[in-house]
Amino acid sequence: MDALTLADFSLITEYAPVWFVAPIGAVLALVMAFIFSRGVMSHSEGDANMVEIAEAVRQGAMAYLTRQYKVVAGVFVLLVLVLVALGLAGIQAKMTAIGVPIAGLLSGLCGWFGMKMATNASARTTFAAKNSLNDGLRVAFRAGAVMGLVVVGFALLDISVWFFVWEMFFEEPLTIVTTVMLSYGMGASTQALFARVGGGIYTKAADVGADLVGKVEAGIPEDDARNPATIADNVGDNVGDVAGMGADLYESYYGSILASMAIGAAAAYLLDPLNAALAMKLAAAPMALAGLGILCSIIGVFVVRAKEDASFSQLLKSLHMGVWVASALIGVAALGLFWYLFKDVDQVNGIGVWGSIVSGLVAGLVIAFGTEYYTSYEHKPTKSIAQQAETGPATVIIAGTAVGMISTWIPIITIVVAILAAFGFAKGPEDSFLLGLYGVGIAAVGMLSTLGITLATDAYGPIADNAGGNAEMTGQPPFVRERTDMLDSLGNTTAATGKGFAIGSAALTALALLAAYIITVKESLVRMADESGVVAMFGRTIVPKTATIPQLMDFYNVTLINPRVLCGIFLGVMLVFVFCALTMNAVGRAAYRMMNECRRQFGIMKEGFRKQGMSDADIANPMSWPMKVEVDGHKYPDYASCVDISTAGAQREMIVPSLLAIIVPVIVGLVLGVPGVMGMLAGGLTCGFAVAIYMANAGGAWDNAKKYIEKGHHGGKGSDAHKAGVVGDTVGDPFKDTSGPSLNILIKLISIVSVVFAGLIVKFSPYIGDLLGFG
Repeated sequence: MDALTLADFSLITEYAPVWFVAPIGAVLALVMAFIFSRGVMSHSEGDANMVEIAEAVRQGAMAYLTRQYKVVAGVFVLLVLVLVALGLAGIQAKMTAIGVPIAGLLSGLCGWFGMKMATNASARTTFAAKNSLNDGLRVAFRAGAVMGLVVVGFALLDISVWFFVWEMFFEEPLTIVTTVMLSYGMGASTQALFARVGGGIYTKAADVGADLVGKVEAGIPEDDARNPATIADNVGDNVGDVAGMGADLYESYYGSILASMAIGAAAAYLLDPLNAALAMKLAAAPMALAGLGILCSIIGVFVVRAKEDASFSQLLKSLHMGVWVASALIGVAALGLFWYLFKDVDQVNGIGVWGSIVSGLVAGLVIAFGTEYYTSYEHKPTKSIAQQAETGPATVIIAGTAVGMISTWIPIITIVVAILAAFGFAKGPEDSFLLGLYGVGIAAVGMLSTLGITLATDAYGPIADNAGGNAEMTGQPPFVRERTDMLDSLGNTTAATGKGFAIGSAALTALALLAAYIITVKESLVRMADESGVVAMFGRTIVPKTATIPQLMDFYNVTLINPRVLCGIFLGVMLVFVFCALTMNAVGRAAYRMMNECRRQFGIMKEGFRKQGMSDADIANPMSWPMKVEVDGHKYPDYASCVDISTAGAQREMIVPSLLAIIVPVIVGLVLGVPGVMGMLAGGLTCGFAVAIYMANAGGAWDNAKKYIEKGHHGGKGSDAHKAGVVGDTVGDPFKDTSGPSLNILIKLISIVSVVFAGLIVKFSPYIGDLLGFG
């Protein structure tokens, strides 16, 4: 029997007992999420008005998720049927058809639980802020931690349980097991793309409608109860930045661990085919690292607290402190883990692999710093945009575009350095190319190992935003609104930082998936080999079982002078821009319908006030309007109709961009073969990463420039500069909350789709190439 064949559970207990850290950490994460949720729910939601507003947001959010999941369920049914057909044809592993929907289901459950927690926490945060700033921060952050811990808990539990099942009930080489498990990531990626695209369209349609008709045309404040779109806007904060962001990072976390496992198993086989201990240790290490990261994240959550008279910078430092503590702890824990695993292994430098992890951790912190610098109104770039607002919206757009573009240099250089460092640290004494790629994968796992707390800081943002909206709509005392505004401003910065972190982790994960794609191609060739283990194709031969990565690249002629590779690169770049165009146009169409509905309702409300005898002067001043008016037996503003418009628009508009990301890699693969796919993945990754950073940071800077003006600078609220700032923020909304974040998932999804359909492409693309005349 092959030494790398999984025979029984004793292989784990003998060679890699650290695997147990993974399921233990996963269960602990879910237990702590439950404890934190109970703690949040023990707080009061406040008075009847606060409860009414919170319930309206809660119902809208859960109604949206229910409708979205029905659409996604239909897509998964079709996807599973395709995977079953491929499995029966012997092109794809049969277990993929089971693992993919389970991964999608668990990702969807994370969105459901996170959404329920966020919508339950907003009014409680408002009420807690009445007591103290620290109480408000504590409730909002602990609610965000529920989302963070549910994501890492379910993802790691899924991976570790599947590994246990393969160990106990199947006898397959570890290289096969890890590549099959890698294909399960398509479930998480598909769920994530629908959540991100749909959530982004929903939230920005509502936000644009509420801002342009409410703030600019009617002149009423943000979150004013007289604005028909205000509830839809609050719902959108949750579906975009809680469910959407959670699904995005779930996918990165899940994919980085599985990709590292697959690369590790392949590296072990090439280094020493008979060394089962080496293979098991390399495969188990990413899971164990993730389990340790959960423990460190939980400790970090308890570190976050704030003084009552804290300034904005002090509040930001308190959140950062939790992340820094968790990062420092995982750095120390990882050193112990890799020293223990590889202290007696000659082929692997355990300290070097630890250096790769540190590269990922440091890269995440540097990207977060760069994002904060370019998007926070505490710093010069965003202040410069606010200054440009004095000359109108055109200069705001120009300045914001420039800030977004220049902001790309920090994350791109950081990722370049992290990749080179991770590769160099991990390649080991035998200068193994695959071990170097393993280092890149483990760097992604290192960056995401503290996801439990980094996602908490991000999910905290929409909770604080909704808390501010609740305070505004229910007429809370000024000091409460001041506290919730402080928490909201902090949330905007952490949300922008979280987007930068998500994009950076997506880049490393996508690169690891690119390497894993090559390994999957290799395994597909192994299945096609003749009795002597040889594959003959393109006038060349190869023995895939023992082939190295450079040999595989040479076999497929993956070089820049191959027209298929170049065509693939162009198609990858094209996919990024077409995807962005589709999602931004979707926001525009949905926002158009939302604005018309808001205008219609404002017209009806004015007519109702006129019938009640209100003077023309008061009618012309929306701030003098009552909060509600009844016209022909119907109460206005009618929040439900705006929620329905956003929900229906998001469901309708999310389908084409999402399916595009699934279908294009398959078509490119069948027509251009493996070289075309490699080019497409490279083009999509590099272009998508830069464009995502640009869009997220430009949007965040526009948003905070508007908020800087609203704090009294450059004329303050209601000034011409403020109106210009609102226009900039409106342009930036689909940048930072729809198209930009969705690119994170696009660059990972095209990779994982290529992995899943690698067998189909390897088998049939040569024939299609011959048929088209360029085989």
